[in-house]
Amino acid sequence: MAKKIVSYEGKTQTISWDGRLCIHAGECGRAHGDLFEMGRDPWCAPDALDAEGAAEVVARCPTGALAIVGADGKGQVEAPLGKNMALVANDGPLYFSGDLEVAGASDDMVGARRRAAICRCGMSKTKPFCDNSHRDANFRDAGAIGETGLADIEPGGPLALNPIPDGPLEVSGNLKLYAGSGRAAWQGRKVYLCRCGASKNKPFCDGSHKEIGFKAD
Repeated sequence: MAKKIVSYEGKTQTISWDGRLCIHAGECGRAHGDLFEMGRDPWCAPDALDAEGAAEVVARCPTGALAIVGADGKGQVEAPLGKNMALVANDGPLYFSGDLEVAGASDDMVGARRRAAICRCGMSKTKPFCDNSHRDANFRDAGAIGETGLADIEPGGPLALNPIPDGPLEVSGNLKLYAGSGRAAWQGRKVYLCRCGASKNKPFCDGSHKEIGFKAD
């Protein structure tokens, strides 16, 4: 995975874009204001909004591709640390947010400590992260969730995402899963989520990776 981080330095804050994580969801470019403007060079004008406004727009990025650092050199909080969640996107990846520890993320992937788009179609060339391969692969799953999990969990704390070699994504820590419809559907402290794309019990692993000979690399 080639390094591709571009920094836009302003008077009061610096915004960085990590091309290794971006899947062009469009949350930044469609935000009101002049912080991001497609077709402009440079497309990011870090002083177009104050620190609070810029941090709010950066926080919309679901992949961690965007990060912001204030004039004091400290990173702005870009996702609520008291709430760990994942959205099972319709025909797309798992969108995680919270206090993340993603195995496979390099130390300079700053945004991925708060937000990450994790591949679940099995085809990404940048696993464990999504690279939009689900579109070319014609991956189809609406993100419905049948199980409910535990009755009660704490909302936050460290959340470890560990892709098992040639197997599922092991998630350890308090987590609430949202269906593709937006419904809060499942919660628990440990779960194995499909990342081969073949499970018949998506988003959960059912062992199908063994049957299809899934290879993560």
